[in-house]
Amino acid sequence: MFMGEYKHNIDTKGRIIVPAKFRTDLGDSFVITRGLDQCLFAYPMEEWRVIENKLKKLPLTKKDARAFTRFFFSGAVECEVDKQGRINIPASLRKYAVLDKACAVIGVSNRVEFWSETNWNTYVEESEDSFAEIAENMMDIDF
Repeated sequence: MFMGEYKHNIDTKGRIIVPAKFRTDLGDSFVITRGLDQCLFAYPMEEWRVIENKLKKLPLTKKDARAFTRFFFSGAVECEVDKQGRINIPASLRKYAVLDKACAVIGVSNRVEFWSETNWNTYVEESEDSFAEIAENMMDIDF
């Protein structure tokens, strides 16, 4: 399980350190792709296969299913951690998530998310104001 929040800088070549606590569970090779809320999602290979199998079962006749699958898979790349504990994030993914310098790397249960620090701070500020309401709504789905 991934949890915690870490601050790291992305360099001009698109390299960022993956926190040591995350590297063990992500493995030497993992998948990173466009996520929701303008961040990137990173999944260990085993978890990626589970998601891939679920998405394969979506009906091809549903427009939203096709759109989500295209969005999710077209941005996906396999990353390998170098000897310094860094990965290289492709330019298209850096542009999508606005990763240019200061970044937040967070653990979210079965995945790791990469955020621009500015976007993460904004998201946290906006979410804090409505956290009680969000929690109340979660009770409706048997949380």
